[in-house]
Amino acid sequence: MRVGICCFPSFGGSGVVASELALALAEGGDVVHVVSSDRPPRLSERANVHFHRVDGSEIEEYGLFDRPLQTLALANRLAQVAAAAGLDVVHAHYAAPHAVAALLARRLLAEGGGDQPPCPIVTTVHGTDVTLVGARPSYRDIVGWALRASDRVTAPSEALAREAAERFSLDEPVDVIPNFVPPAAAGRRGSSAPDAPASGRIVHVSNFRPVKRAADVVAAFALVRREVPARLCMVGDGPERAGAERQCRELGLADHVTFLGNQTHVEPILEQGDLFLSASESESFGLASLEALALGVPVVATRTGGVPEVVCDNRNGLLCPVGDVEALAASCVALLSDPSRRQAFAAHGRKWTRSRFDRARIVARYRELYRATLTIGRAAASEDASLLEKVEA
Repeated sequence: MRVGICCFPSFGGSGVVASELALALAEGGDVVHVVSSDRPPRLSERANVHFHRVDGSEIEEYGLFDRPLQTLALANRLAQVAAAAGLDVVHAHYAAPHAVAALLARRLLAEGGGDQPPCPIVTTVHGTDVTLVGARPSYRDIVGWALRASDRVTAPSEALAREAAERFSLDEPVDVIPNFVPPAAAGRRGSSAPDAPASGRIVHVSNFRPVKRAADVVAAFALVRREVPARLCMVGDGPERAGAERQCRELGLADHVTFLGNQTHVEPILEQGDLFLSASESESFGLASLEALALGVPVVATRTGGVPEVVCDNRNGLLCPVGDVEALAASCVALLSDPSRRQAFAAHGRKWTRSRFDRARIVARYRELYRATLTIGRAAASEDASLLEKVEA
């Protein structure tokens, strides 16, 4: 099958999921064309994987435009790739701009004639496109149109699927296909020693957006340090990183916290940790938590969104209310002070991720979904114009 994938070139979330899916499909013999503004960090060179860059920056030379018209440039590039490669399906990771651009590209190809039938479009929502972009009046209608006009819509968790269906009044069900464990995180680490001392290495991975509540992570760690001589490793970058670094200095924690910035592969860092800590206000799935569990690292996280579908409370991790810094800290101390319990959690996490988030099984589900769209996508292409007219009205 010839699959087109469009995504953000990000270090986390949708960019990682799209890249890992592209590599897995190619490994199984499919030919994958990835379209993005830059090569995603996780998209390594691989047979059957082709990367197509989207630019559009030349429009800035005109003077009227202070930034590229990214959605139009993406739509144009997708149409070019679909025509040249004879794509069977386009998989858009993120409703806006990717699904919007894919629908524009399909319309462009349909009106341009030619023998190739229009590509069906599968759209995967990853969270922010529903909870943030889709919640804004300036974008809500176009995001809703993009989801309704897609041939199939998927979400990585039941929680996000429900929210997307309710927010945009979707008539068709949203297919729940969870993220899978990347091969680099599968089975790399053995069980920790049951007689390990009551200290610990805590790891946090995020994009440091406000929704990740990095300040709560630092505040919880400050409380942990009162009980356990732990260290904290903060992986990632974003708008809240500078504030978190300043908070560490003000609390006298600077010597006990390491900020590593963005990392292409987080597995070597995670597997050195004793706990993974997340304090997110909203989390559509919790990919970093999944990677930690797969490596035998128990998780302490907030009970929000799709996290309870990934982390089994009191079996491979502990879940706390959003904003409850004291509960997060107490949970960390409880696990760091009880090596036997931590070892049991680690064993369950590895077993749970292998059974529930198996890469081969989940990639097979995507292939089945692609095949199911090959007929309905042809008919749906003719309906795009009428759906768009409703939005404009």
